[in-house]
Amino acid sequence: QVQLVESGGGQAQPGASLRLSCAVSGFTSNNYAIGWFRRAPHSEREGIGCISVSDGRTYYMASVKGRFTISRDIAKKTVYLEMNNLKPEDTAVYYCAATDAGPFSETWFEVSLTTKGYEYDSWGQGTQVTVSS
Repeated sequence: QVQLVESGGGQAQPGASLRLSCAVSGFTSNNYAIGWFRRAPHSEREGIGCISVSDGRTYYMASVKGRFTISRDIAKKTVYLEMNNLKPEDTAVYYCAATDAGPFSETWFEVSLTTKGYEYDSWGQGTQVTVSS
């Protein structure tokens, strides 16, 4: 059974940085993808980026490209979302999600993030990020 546990959320001032972690368990290989999503109050779930864990390829949506970075530590079975230059509009509950049903092409990445996460099978519980002065 795949389990995902997010951590690292909290409060931050505009312009600050936060790093979220997604601890992954239950996969028997590294051939899976982790997507990061967020849900702001009164908004729909939004895909922001994803990573192919086996080779580290990443994809980002325009709203966070250049500010957010996704990385992974295979030994620790953890995927990270480094968020820099935070803005009040980044306030949301952040979720990581996983699937091993690829093909994890760039097209797949984009589709998986723009279809509100329906491509992903397992989800973490979410962690709150609040950006305010």
